Amino acid sequence: MGGREMTLEEVNCCACAKIPLLPGHPCQRARRQADKLRMRGTRSWKLSLEPFTPFSAVRAIFILFLFCVFVHPHSSIGLLLTPDPGFERNMALVSADSRIAELLGELHQLIKQTQEERSRSEHNLVNIQKTHERMQTENKISPYYRTKLRGLYTTAKADAEAECNILRKDLDKIAEIKSLLEERRIAAKIAGLYNDSEPPRKTMRRGVLMTLLQQSAMTLPLWIGKPGEKPPPLCGAIPASSDYVAKPGDKVAARVKAVDGDEQWILAEAVSYNHATNKYEVDDIDEEGKERHTLSRRRIIPLPQWKANPETDPEALFQKDQLVLALYPQTTCFYRALIHTPPQRPQDDYSVLFEDTSYADGYSPPLNVAQRYVVACKETKKK
Repeated sequence: MGGREMTLEEVNCCACAKIPLLPGHPCQRARRQADKLRMRGTRSWKLSLEPFTPFSAVRAIFILFLFCVFVHPHSSIGLLLTPDPGFERNMALVSADSRIAELLGELHQLIKQTQEERSRSEHNLVNIQKTHERMQTENKISPYYRTKLRGLYTTAKADAEAECNILRKDLDKIAEIKSLLEERRIAAKIAGLYNDSEPPRKTMRRGVLMTLLQQSAMTLPLWIGKPGEKPPPLCGAIPASSDYVAKPGDKVAARVKAVDGDEQWILAEAVSYNHATNKYEVDDIDEEGKERHTLSRRRIIPLPQWKANPETDPEALFQKDQLVLALYPQTTCFYRALIHTPPQRPQDDYSVLFEDTSYADGYSPPLNVAQRYVVACKETKKK
């Protein structure tokens, strides 16, 4: 090919002079000539370089790309093209925050609709009350009042069903938000990111942990089924189905070996489940994230995910004198106990009698334990 002459200064300024070149590259020949002249101590050189073409420019850019990705991955281009797990986790957290904000906006609109529906139905309820007052004043039930009340009650029933449907949507939206918050907490835990309201477990004081456990029990959703609908598994005393697998972040009762060799039931958090070995990995809630146990399914009892309503679903509660495992107050360990009194209202706790040999009858005085932390005892024989 025809060529032009190029000084050493021009060669040094060439972008190709600072990157590795593939064999046969025109700049490589020029560089070898320049190196020979440098060794001779010559200060004036004339080098032969192929003329610039679009193809040579593309080839140089491609070589630079290969160098950044494979030879020097920590370069700016290499970092840009190499997947960063931390960056992906941060983006997932940002996406979760955005979705939570969106759901909160939808929940706000549903709450407004609930209030509007309630205000509209109140007018009809007032009319029913006034109609009954007129009937009492006249001391008779005329066909007119009978027809009027039938229409008013039909409207009131429809209004109540409409309000109930909106309330169910509210509850579903709250459940979705809580699920996303839990997923975000787990993702932040994996990424090592925490905010002020969720400090790392290694710095969590025991008093803070006890407060969080109480809040978890108080905010456990109440199961509200449709007419004739039975409570699902993990509602109150109803156990999980045989094929149920606890999700990461779910709280469970786990039977582990203590330091002294004895076995005890502890409050733990599910980390993962291996379907090949049928074993869980769980973290001890009270071990500040330092203790992880690998346990078989029979050593795990999932905790309730809904509270049972004593007024509508009493069969979903443990009954008096039934043997259970209950979380002892201000601890993270489950102990055998007898139900002393089941909850009478949705917000009530169980009253239980813990097995305790220091008392004459072998049981402690009645202590309150939330539905969240009472599960069926697999051991029926008294120790």
